[in-house]
Amino acid sequence: MTTNHGVSATSDTDHRGTRRNTSRSTSLSTRRKVLWGAQILLAAFLFFVSAMPKLAGQSDAVESFTKIGWGQWFRYVTGVVEAAGAIGLVVPRLAGLAATGLIGVMIGAVLAQILALDPPLAVMPAVLALVFAAIAWDRRPETRGLLRALRR
Repeated sequence: MTTNHGVSATSDTDHRGTRRNTSRSTSLSTRRKVLWGAQILLAAFLFFVSAMPKLAGQSDAVESFTKIGWGQWFRYVTGVVEAAGAIGLVVPRLAGLAATGLIGVMIGAVLAQILALDPPLAVMPAVLALVFAAIAWDRRPETRGLLRALRR
């Protein structure tokens, strides 16, 4: 059997006798597992390496936010948003929404690096924004369900 994307796929039946595309479901399952691994690692990084130093007042975080020029209150806000995003990444129903919000945080980080800090270091948050975009894209169904539930 060939799918509409020109990829060869096999069909199989599940325990109810329903035919399913095993090649497609395997690739979706593999992609989801890879993204879960990325989500867990990114959540740990965001929480422990990025948010906690900001919230604890680590000297380099204080210095960076002084250079940005928006005051130390912005360091706390950024730390809280990053911590919330990290937690959201590991909650399946919130992961897509958290990833979407973290794209915005990373855009802000890119701008801060380019305009006030060290422009070559803007590459890291730019790459993270792309990974968050992939997570948000993969989690679209959960995000839609969450938004529908909130509208009720």
